[in-house]
Amino acid sequence: MHVVIPYVVGSLLFGLGVYGVLRRRNAILVLMAVELMLNAVNLILITADVSLRSATGQVFALFVIVLAAAEVGVGLAIVLQFYRMRQAVITDEVRLDADEERVAG
Repeated sequence: MHVVIPYVVGSLLFGLGVYGVLRRRNAILVLMAVELMLNAVNLILITADVSLRSATGQVFALFVIVLAAAEVGVGLAIVLQFYRMRQAVITDEVRLDADEERVAG
């Protein structure tokens, strides 16, 4: 198998993830797009590891997997808390003003 094919697939997956982050309005879909980007990075790291015959790509891929798991846990907790407060997870409607909390509370 040519080494170029996984690099192209990884680049396309990463581009699709960037498009998802920039164009989606739903916070859960944005988190899914970030996961797609992290998986594309894993594919590229493992391909580089195989082509260069070193073990560093596997170690970095393991760190990316751990980071992705932490991101899912924290990100979903934030989204669920926001949904409980506002009954919506649309990112365009997120207000970060502290004054709004005092008025609503």
